[in-house]
Amino acid sequence: MFCIMEIIQSTEKDLAEIFRLYDEAVAFQKTVFHKHWKPFDKPMVEIEIKEGRQWKILENGVIACVFMIAYSDPFIWGARGHGKAIYIHRIVTNPAFRGSGYVKAIVTWAKEHVKETGNTYIRMDTWGDNDRLIEYYTHCGFTFLGVFTPDDTSKLPKHYSDISLAFFEMEVK
Repeated sequence: MFCIMEIIQSTEKDLAEIFRLYDEAVAFQKTVFHKHWKPFDKPMVEIEIKEGRQWKILENGVIACVFMIAYSDPFIWGARGHGKAIYIHRIVTNPAFRGSGYVKAIVTWAKEHVKETGNTYIRMDTWGDNDRLIEYYTHCGFTFLGVFTPDDTSKLPKHYSDISLAFFEMEVK
């Protein structure tokens, strides 16, 4: 069967599926790592959708993956967030599509999006002690910048409290 993959913005009609995938991701995180996301705030995700920052990867019309982007990230990156960048967060793959290499597809898409939006960098983060993801993100072309602790997590989702994060960056020329 020929597979048609497309990356498009999520809509409010996708909310139930996005939250189902978040729940699946948390269940998976619990099996492979000692940390996991806390529940996400529905109004926060609704705002991301309205602002055009929540995206999905469709495979033959089925949501295979979701992710969120931001155009600034001062609460996580602070002064390290110099230059114009997009920040990729909450990549979640539908369990039926796990192992399909969506991070690499997102990176390819993000390189074009960076150019279209006049930015220079793609940035990501993960838990500072998640060696598996640190290795994977560097394999996907990101430079590992080190492990840092955000200064103020009061405006971030709950799973960012008392956390050290591994920072990644890719310059797009």
